[in-house]
Amino acid sequence: MATLLRLPGLAPLNRRLALPCRAPLAHRVCMISSRFGNVDDAKTSIDGAEPSNDAMRSALLSASALLAPAVLGVDEALAKNGEYGLLEGKIASLIHPAVMLVLFCSTFYAGWLGWQWRRTREIGNEIKELKKELPAVGADGVRPASPLNAQIAEMEQIRKELVAGGFRDRHFNQGAILLAGGVSIAFYGGMNTFLRAEKLFPGPHLYAGAIIVVLWALAASLVPAMQKGNEAARIGHIVLNAASTLMFISQVPTGLEILGKVWEQTSFP
Repeated sequence: MATLLRLPGLAPLNRRLALPCRAPLAHRVCMISSRFGNVDDAKTSIDGAEPSNDAMRSALLSASALLAPAVLGVDEALAKNGEYGLLEGKIASLIHPAVMLVLFCSTFYAGWLGWQWRRTREIGNEIKELKKELPAVGADGVRPASPLNAQIAEMEQIRKELVAGGFRDRHFNQGAILLAGGVSIAFYGGMNTFLRAEKLFPGPHLYAGAIIVVLWALAASLVPAMQKGNEAARIGHIVLNAASTLMFISQVPTGLEILGKVWEQTSFP
């Protein structure tokens, strides 16, 4: 049977404290209270005690009376009787949506970086093709003027700026962060839901999240072939990431709906 905290003369507080002690800290407070029974019993038990013991016991009783409301309030803030502590609270529950919001924005940034890296490669090929169209060098060793010269010079300047942007490495690094962070926080989201409700909720949000993780993994698996110049792998990489981004967008309405429920049903911390 769970030990109860009772303070004579404080009926409203007694009603608040008359709760089973589940949390570890609450259990320790209950043990202190159960050792002395109630305040009247404690006074009786310490009448014959030494002055030093009397002061110590009074301090323990006061501490248990003051800490109990706050400690028991933690249980009220948790969804499943406080069995998992802070992992069931509002702060832990908001980690998944907060990080996913950052990753959602990072998805578009990673896509932009990838597009700039593709432009860097393609503009070099375009310059080569334009140079092939220039007039042949004359017998005097001079190439006749051509309107293509200005276009080539402009494209070479653009390519120089793109190369200076380091988009290849930036895209690779951003993609790695997105993959590692996305997979980890997706797993955490399911784990946190299970800790709070002791079950998962199959539905559009959960299914879309699982599909996104698979699409991320498939897109990442094409990187070795892309580095060898395989154009089919590059196109496949773009298609898979575009599909995952569309799935990510589809999660926003359901995610906001779930966020509203979590906000209402959990309490700080």
